[in-house]
Amino acid sequence: MTVDTLRPPRPPRLAAGAVPRRASARLAPAVLLAATAVLYVWGLGASGWANPFYSAAAQAGGASWPAFFFGASDAAGAITVDKTPAALWPMALGVRLFGLNSWSILVPQALMGTAAVGVLYATVRRHFPVWAALLAGAVMALTPVAVLMFRFNNPDALLVLLLTLAAYCLVRAQEKAAVRAGTRWLVLAGLCVGTGFLAKMLQAFLVLPGFALVYLVAAPASLRRRIGQLALAGLAVLVSAGWWPAIVAAIPSGSRPYIGGSQNDSVLELALGYNGLGRLNGDEAGGLGNTNQQAGLLRLFDTEAGGQISWLLPAALILLAAGLWLLRRAPRTDPARAALGMWGGWLLVTGLVFSLMQGIFHAYYTVALAPPVAALVGMGAALLWERRRRPAAVVTLAATVVVTAWWASVLLSRTSDWLPGLALAIPAAGAVAAVAILALRRARVRLFATAAATGLMACLAGPAAYAVETAATPHTGAIPSAGPSGFGGPGGPGGFGARGAFRRGGFGGPHGAFPGRPGQGGQGGHGGLPGGRGTGGPGGGGPGGGAGGGLLNAATPGAALTALLSADAGRYTWVAATVGSNNAAGYQLATEEPVMAVGGFNGTDPAPTLARFQQYVADGRIHYFIGTGMGMGRGGTSGRNEAARIAAWVQDTFEAQTIDGFTVYDLTTGAAPPAAA
Repeated sequence: MTVDTLRPPRPPRLAAGAVPRRASARLAPAVLLAATAVLYVWGLGASGWANPFYSAAAQAGGASWPAFFFGASDAAGAITVDKTPAALWPMALGVRLFGLNSWSILVPQALMGTAAVGVLYATVRRHFPVWAALLAGAVMALTPVAVLMFRFNNPDALLVLLLTLAAYCLVRAQEKAAVRAGTRWLVLAGLCVGTGFLAKMLQAFLVLPGFALVYLVAAPASLRRRIGQLALAGLAVLVSAGWWPAIVAAIPSGSRPYIGGSQNDSVLELALGYNGLGRLNGDEAGGLGNTNQQAGLLRLFDTEAGGQISWLLPAALILLAAGLWLLRRAPRTDPARAALGMWGGWLLVTGLVFSLMQGIFHAYYTVALAPPVAALVGMGAALLWERRRRPAAVVTLAATVVVTAWWASVLLSRTSDWLPGLALAIPAAGAVAAVAILALRRARVRLFATAAATGLMACLAGPAAYAVETAATPHTGAIPSAGPSGFGGPGGPGGFGARGAFRRGGFGGPHGAFPGRPGQGGQGGHGGLPGGRGTGGPGGGGPGGGAGGGLLNAATPGAALTALLSADAGRYTWVAATVGSNNAAGYQLATEEPVMAVGGFNGTDPAPTLARFQQYVADGRIHYFIGTGMGMGRGGTSGRNEAARIAAWVQDTFEAQTIDGFTVYDLTTGAAPPAAA
């Protein structure tokens, strides 16, 4: 007798497009999506520009269609952001339609997050009960890092939506693999993954091994047909991922912006180097030498990433293993087992890469794990519920509740001064629920369901509390974090500063300077210029003026500097230039005029070269140069030294003035520029 013959009868699955009989089943998904939308939109404007680096690019794309297409940091097209541009396009369209403001930039992210929850619900619902799909959607909606990133303007929101859509298409393709519709759905899945490459490059491809293997093994079609369909899907991935890089490569470099993040003005180099293999092995050309030394199998549970994603990660792994064991004798084409394999492959491959990568890693990357964790929790709970009369299933369910509640208490103990009673209440409630689950195994369904619901609430209480705290707190800067400001890595020893200040690997202070390096403007050296040539004056804002920027934080110019930069702006291609994209973003967002980001994000890109910059100055295309506190010299990086050379040349050639506490050089006055070397 097989396992399938022991299953209790399942309610008949609705045909595609059928209307559920019960009103609650029809309304529940709408309630889920409405609640998710409120959580993601509530108080959204408090975060201002969120990540100014991307907000400035959205402003540029809203003002210029070429900047829109290339993903340029400024409307004049000096340099692109260090990613492919698809994630910028919704924001730029928002700016073009509704003007430059926080809502036009952030609302698209919230809508994409809400849509991702809806797609996840629809995917799980294909082969599991409504309540399981609702549980999956709720888990994803309440995952702290999901709340963070769907209220923020990094590229991750679009990436997660596209990959979740790809998973839905794959499930539909498996249902119809033997007919032409199956091929169309599989090709559509490939198009979604390929477009994900245009949002965040190679990270989108991490789902491909699991997706391809599951379809090859489980699709109800002949092996020859499955291989042919996968080949077509692979072609769809290449076309949808490659059309933009191919167009960019075909355009002469002088007719387009420099490709930010690369050392040779190449999208391919950017994809395979700085944003590709460099993230795995730490050899990132143009990086800052901050190879991550905390890689390991337990990284997703540590103080940096644990509170972002790991609340239900143990439960997902337990339920994945339990589900595969329960369905081990199911037919090859069993859709439930195929779904477990698809989501499990996504979770394991992406999770292992995040855990072991030696290059730059930020905890918010783990939002890509929210869909598989949520789906596995919903599906695994449904499989155990179906077999609730079996001792092994009930013990597994109770153990999952206990482990999840215990882990929540561990995570909560990392912020012992924030809701301290919660760290005690959750494991207590989890223990009571687990005992009740074991004791009521043979009781009436409602009693057992009450015990299970109690365990579920204990498991969700921790992430829900962090989710609400995350939504209630403004987030700005390049490296945001979810949860209370004192949690683990964010704000803790050796971790990231609360709400985005990077404190590890040699960066320090709010201005991103390298502390302690001679001549490079350490902490408090706001006026330091790249190459160790400090101005001796306050270059990062002062009393009554603006706030200084740095590597990871945008400058906030005061009224006087903003007015100075905006005056006669139409006469210049760039109203100002400064080292680093975040510095430039602050001035650009304040004036809504193009500001050149010399050296790109890290200040290590050779764009422009000193000779090209001198020619721009000679042609009267740049009005001002603004000093920074980045301290971006050649030492300790693997990039070029052009930014330091440009800054040194400006200081030697032009007279400095202080406006609102910022060091400013008028490039239209002073000695004539020397001939280019």
